[in-house]
Amino acid sequence: MILVTGATGNAGGAVVQSLAAQGLAGRAVIRSETALPDGIEPVYGDLNQPDSFVDALAGVTGIFLLSGYDRVEELLGNAVRAGVRKVVLLSSSSLDSADISNAVAAYHHAAEEAVQASGLEWTFLRPNSFMSNTLRWLDQVRAGDVIRVQFPEVPVSTIHPRDIADVAVRAFQDGHDGEVLRLTGPVALTPLEQVAILGAGIGRALTAYPMSRSETHDALHASMPPQYASAIEGFFGDGTIDETSVNGTVAQVTGRAPRTLEDWVRENAGLFA
Repeated sequence: MILVTGATGNAGGAVVQSLAAQGLAGRAVIRSETALPDGIEPVYGDLNQPDSFVDALAGVTGIFLLSGYDRVEELLGNAVRAGVRKVVLLSSSSLDSADISNAVAAYHHAAEEAVQASGLEWTFLRPNSFMSNTLRWLDQVRAGDVIRVQFPEVPVSTIHPRDIADVAVRAFQDGHDGEVLRLTGPVALTPLEQVAILGAGIGRALTAYPMSRSETHDALHASMPPQYASAIEGFFGDGTIDETSVNGTVAQVTGRAPRTLEDWVRENAGLFA
């Protein structure tokens, strides 16, 4: 039995789908009633309040865990006492850098340290940016055919959330204990190329407007706390992380090629209508 945290998000939701697709038993931590696949039990709780779902740890062998939540040490202690064997943690490519002082790397690093200190077996997943981040253009697509893109010159080998999920499920089944798995998509694409793929997939002639660094700075700081905006500028504007390189980890772990952005757009085209 696998307990999935963040089960309504992009990564956690994909893990729920992967478990169900393989006929594996799972429990999904959710805050309110949500449709779940067959074989997945709802667990109503709040990840910031581990005592809200402590009873659901009974019979659980593994936890898919997200970084960045409060009282993670308490959650892990509850897991140890319940007999949980392993944690697969969704971490971040930001930890590839030696600098963990930025806000994003810092909270992922803290989560990794907490898991390692718990005594549980673990596997850390450090993926590139998700293909589902394409949804950040949703409002622009609905408003017209010009899409403003940040860091237009920076190619990124984005990854399908289901590939992250399939690797996570394999980690629960086949070991990879004590391993840090760096996960990428199959090809590096600039935002301009991503917009072209999106347009082709939804049958629209979209045009990408390349935002300047100044425009990107202003947009980031208007949409999120400054420490996170600064971190993202460092990652993609200053190149402090490498999400351009492609590796074969997804194929090695799952035994199949990673999904493409074209696949993701085809699966989700209806969202852009």
